[in-house]
Amino acid sequence: MKITFLGTGTSQGVPIIACPCGICNSPNPKDKRLRSSVMIENKGKVMVIDTGPDFRQQMLRENVKRLDAVIFTHAHKDHLAGFDDIRAFNYVLQKKIEVYADSVVQKAIRREFSYIFEEVKYPGIPEINLHTINKKPFLIEETGFIPIRLMHHRLPILGFRVGDFTYMTDANYISDEEKEKVKGSKIIVLNALRREPHISHFTFEQAIELMKELNPPKAYFTHISHQLGLHDEVEKELPEFISLAYDGLKIEL
Repeated sequence: MKITFLGTGTSQGVPIIACPCGICNSPNPKDKRLRSSVMIENKGKVMVIDTGPDFRQQMLRENVKRLDAVIFTHAHKDHLAGFDDIRAFNYVLQKKIEVYADSVVQKAIRREFSYIFEEVKYPGIPEINLHTINKKPFLIEETGFIPIRLMHHRLPILGFRVGDFTYMTDANYISDEEKEKVKGSKIIVLNALRREPHISHFTFEQAIELMKELNPPKAYFTHISHQLGLHDEVEKELPEFISLAYDGLKIEL
């Protein structure tokens, strides 16, 4: 299984428009962060978790030629807004895209992309098969997904364990019951927004403490704000088993 970090930034990305700070003006490519998303390639299938506003750019950058499924963590714009661009894959592959989302995300998709569901369809719109997910494990072809229930302030959202890989973003709480689903993962990805407290995201220190508790062989932080600092400087502060993810990073299990 191959994982590609399509984006590792927070809702505004990094750099933020018009921001004069040193992080937003850093020449280091690792300080350039599109909205958070990962691509999973396994057994000949290509799956993407979340389609944020940068989805088109991410697909072009990684030269992605096929897409079999999209899985959603939650319905916020920085994870959903690029959904319309899956229609390019409809045209090239001549097939519908399988979409996996809970009832809340499905409601947002039907509201924000209502034209997909019209009886009389305009040519070229996205074509999808919509699958409802909840806390139960599910299969996409031969790849198993275990949903992890997280809280994003008061909003229930989903992370996913795929084999020995667990992806969790936008969270500020995970119950002990859900932690048990994560334990034993070889690689865990978790959001680490910034150092200062935030209403709906783990801070840098909170993320480190949670990773020490879950104790995977390797962990990566994602959904990173410009407020966290320069990539290379922050890396020096991390325990040996934790790294900052960056856009374009590829890992294999």
